[in-house]
Amino acid sequence: MTISLAAPKQYVSTPPRPQIRATQTRASIPMTRNFEVAALKADNRLHIAQHKTPVLPLFDDAFSAFAMGALVSTPNGHTAVEDLQPGDMISTTTGEPAKVLWIGSSTIVPAGRERRTPLIRIMADTFGPSRPSSFLTVGPSARLLQTPQHLRGDTAPNQIFSLAREFVDGVNVIEVCPPTPVRMFHLCLERHAAITVGGMEMETFHPGNKALRSVSHTTRDLFLSMFPHIAHARDFGPLAYPRAPELEATLAN
Repeated sequence: MTISLAAPKQYVSTPPRPQIRATQTRASIPMTRNFEVAALKADNRLHIAQHKTPVLPLFDDAFSAFAMGALVSTPNGHTAVEDLQPGDMISTTTGEPAKVLWIGSSTIVPAGRERRTPLIRIMADTFGPSRPSSFLTVGPSARLLQTPQHLRGDTAPNQIFSLAREFVDGVNVIEVCPPTPVRMFHLCLERHAAITVGGMEMETFHPGNKALRSVSHTTRDLFLSMFPHIAHARDFGPLAYPRAPELEATLAN
């Protein structure tokens, strides 16, 4: 009878792993956000994509204007923003409808632990009869075709796009932070325009004249890749109305 003896096991000692605090781990991981895009390409083919980008104002501003349920005026009546599709026509304040080329959406938690993102709620009739027709909830990047009180009588034009938060007074226009997720949307038309949302004249998406000048080439290329109908920043076209000076200063930073 033959008995085979197994070779003795070799034990290799490994140094203990360094203990990393949870706060250090979280700090080393950059925050990102998921976005969804539905758009028409130059050849009118439908483009649907999901993107994950760093949490930067440049990206957030493109996806956080109108809360789900906001009613947008179209030649066929009012349509909830979440029911719009690329190719639909939207009424503009000039009286000429324009085609929707791009719809961006994202989900945010306004009362989130990592980052508080207040929404703006405008009460009915705040800016006049049916302006808005009922309370209207908009996001941090929403802009109204309205001049803030502190700019009236100055050299500002009569019609100017201003951030909705400029009108927060704690009574008729308030900040709200729901604890549950909220779906947000923004719209890009074939030309920059003011549209009617819930009875209020509001801005469609445009990055602004200075937004892409101060970012890296990588960030700029990533941003433009989210707009399949856009090849260069200049393709967004001119602004339909000027913006409040405070906004232009923000975009330049």
